[in-house]
Amino acid sequence: MQLLPVNLAYFLEVARAGSVTDAAQVLGVAPSAVSRQIAKLESGLGTALFDRRPRGMALTDAGARLLVHARRAEAESATLVEELRAGRGAEKRGVAVACTEGFAHRLVPRVIAGFRREHPEVSFRLDVVPRQEATRRVVEGIADVAVTYAMGPQHDVRVECAVVVPVSAVVPLGHELAARDRVGLAELCAHPLALASPGTSQRELFDIGVRLEGLTVRPALVCDSLAPQYEFVRAGGGLALVGDPVGDPDDQGRDTGTGGVRHVRVDHPVFRQREAQVQTAVGRRLPWPVARFTESLVAMVRSGRPTDLR
Repeated sequence: MQLLPVNLAYFLEVARAGSVTDAAQVLGVAPSAVSRQIAKLESGLGTALFDRRPRGMALTDAGARLLVHARRAEAESATLVEELRAGRGAEKRGVAVACTEGFAHRLVPRVIAGFRREHPEVSFRLDVVPRQEATRRVVEGIADVAVTYAMGPQHDVRVECAVVVPVSAVVPLGHELAARDRVGLAELCAHPLALASPGTSQRELFDIGVRLEGLTVRPALVCDSLAPQYEFVRAGGGLALVGDPVGDPDDQGRDTGTGGVRHVRVDHPVFRQREAQVQTAVGRRLPWPVARFTESLVAMVRSGRPTDLR
């Protein structure tokens, strides 16, 4: 059941399909009906929402802004319909979570498990995606909440909490740095390194720090997955750089020395720019299980980090 106005629903489908004809097929109406609704919407707003091209319809800047709003409205509509049909409200619905890999290893699954012990009727979908994709999914209503890394203010989402995330070197037991509490960037770069790809926030900050220090680094391994980086360290290939809150995929503690590695804090001010954030959609009424689960996420993120910014 669709609660959106007809012209907004048709706009959404044209934006998704990229053409009036394809949108009309999905909607089960004539292309002329779709065109009329789009024209009516553009006339009412006083601006073009699409660039008409030989091979389809491309969103204008105004259209892209309206799309963000329309997707939020669609998600809100779907939530309300589901709650009304369930009779008991939001307790029957699932919660969609998007997070980056580091948070998917321990933090998010643990919060989900704890939440379900109290509310077993609530189900979850967890999507592990890159940091910007996690934010995009919240903005577009694909995910209810995101746990991700960010640098700088976020304008398209509501930041429920933001915590500075230290960065650590993963060091094998017995290594000369294993007994240290902190290590400098220059000391770290003197060893073979496993690093994330340049598109990640951690690597971006690392590269900035390296340039500021006048260092030259050629990574021994570039990999965005954590498990291979840890195995690289355990096998004696070198060191790895990881975000502090994620820990080892095998769940060993920071200082216990279990799992064959130890985490040593990397001491450089450049890494203070990165935050762990819990994000929800701006202006969206969160269903009860989403709101409560978000509170649980915020509590977990805050309790495990020394520098809370919100």
